[in-house]
Formats: sequence, structure tokens, C-alpha cells
Amino acid sequence: MIVAAALPLVAEHGTAVTTSQIARAAGIGEATIFRAFKDKDALLDACLAEAAGVEHVLRELASVPLDEPLATRLTEAAEALCAHLERMGTVLRSLFATGHRGDRAHPAGARAGGEPPEDGRTRSFRALRDAVVELIEPDREALRLSPERVAAAFLGLLFSRLPGPDGPTGPSLTPEELVSVLLHGTLAAPGSA
Repeated sequence: MIVAAALPLVAEHGTAVTTSQIARAAGIGEATIFRAFKDKDALLDACLAEAAGVEHVLRELASVPLDEPLATRLTEAAEALCAHLERMGTVLRSLFATGHRGDRAHPAGARAGGEPPEDGRTRSFRALRDAVVELIEPDREALRLSPERVAAAFLGLLFSRLPGPDGPTGPSLTPEELVSVLLHGTLAAPGSA
């Protein structure tokens, strides 16, 4: 509850946000913040973790009806993922611009078989990929590539979109355009080039 109340304030003010502002937004006393968090930096770290977390967008992807046409499913997925990336980017830019870099500690140790530990970004990306694969799976027989390969292409296109409406090479693709390019390419008629 505290982090949810803090996120819009952190996005707006960065590290200049006060715990008093956060307490008012959460409808709690300021002392309650310090019962939940060691200090303001720990709260800001929790905001970073929440903004970068994928649980919310995974729930949105899971709610996309599988009986919709593939293009509709992927457009809804693109819209949810774009909104997630925008929310995350707003919070991260605000905190980084005002000097907060977050807790740099990473868990030590290895996974079974001596593999290096999997970081949070890898786990998050894998979870997003798996959720997109689930959206594509009902159309496996209609695709030239496996749902896993289509999901990789979809996420590659999505994550390579330039930020903002007018990036250095022009406007970003809309979710509808991105899905159209993924499913139909860029030729007006197949074999025309």
C-alpha cells in the first residue's frame, strides 16, 4: 500500500519526494513508513522493484481471451506491455535523474549444475516471453514459426520501439502497426518486391 501510494509521487518528484507526502498519499502516519522500511532509500528501492516488476503486466496478459483473433490478442498484449514499459521508464528516469541508483547488491551463489544465478531481469523476461507464447499457442498450426519464435520476434519488435512519439528516426510503431508488421510483414502484397 505504501509503495503503491509512493509510485506516482516518485515518478513526479524523484528523490525529492518526502516521506510526509507519501504518508499523506497513503493515508497513514509518517512513522508507519519507518516501521515498514528502514529508511527513505529502502522505500525508494521498493518503488524501483515495483516499477520494474512484471506481476501486474503478467496478470493483464493472462486476462487476454484466447478465443479472440491472434492479431487482437497480440495488440492487447502490446498495449499492456507498452503501458508497463512507460510506467517503469517514468519511475526509473525520475529516480535516476535525481541521483537514486537503487540497491546494487545481487544475490550470490549458483543454481543447480553450477550455472550462474539467474538475475531478476532474466526471470522477468522469461515470464513475459512465456505469457506471450501462451497467447500465440492457439494458432500454432497457422504459423510458419513456432509460438516461441513468434513471441521472440514480437518482444524484439516491442522492446526496440523508440521512446516517445517522435524518436530520432520518427514516430514509434503503434501496437496495431507492430502486430501487423509481425504477422504480415511490410510488403503491400506478398511477393511484390
